[in-house]
Amino acid sequence: MTEIQTPRLLLRRWHEDDLVPMAEINADPEVMRWIDDGSVLDTDGTAEAIEVWEEEWDEEGLGLFAVELLASGELIGFTGLSVPNYLPEVLPAVEIGWRLGQPFWGQGYASEAAHAALEFALQDRGLDRVISISRPGNEASENVMRKLGMDLDHTTTHPRYGFPLHVHAIDLTEYAA
Repeated sequence: MTEIQTPRLLLRRWHEDDLVPMAEINADPEVMRWIDDGSVLDTDGTAEAIEVWEEEWDEEGLGLFAVELLASGELIGFTGLSVPNYLPEVLPAVEIGWRLGQPFWGQGYASEAAHAALEFALQDRGLDRVISISRPGNEASENVMRKLGMDLDHTTTHPRYGFPLHVHAIDLTEYAA
């Protein structure tokens, strides 16, 4: 089982008891405002998402980690790697992403977890390039991308929703963990 420990976090595969706390995160309109069309997910939608994330682990050897606080064992969201199939123009890219519950914003958890996921991409999966995709205006996520050393690669349009997207990238051969 793939697990990564950072000073404050445990990144791990998904457990059955993660469904309720992740569903609460996905039900928050402020958390979801930059995701797809901004729609929240209910418990069933979250269960389907977790199933897809776990399938990606099994099929691709990478995926989205559940992120928990070491101090309390509390699930705070996810970070990790995925294949951005919704944006065919960037394929065969691997994307790094994150989603944390509001109580955990502004404390450096997203950056800490994302740094660990980048190290995993480079050291364990041998990837030489990783992208991250954001909507213009999502300053919090773009700030994490800057902390990771990512640069704006190009701007494109979401194929389903029609809004602009920023595609950031980092060459992991130059990444200093």
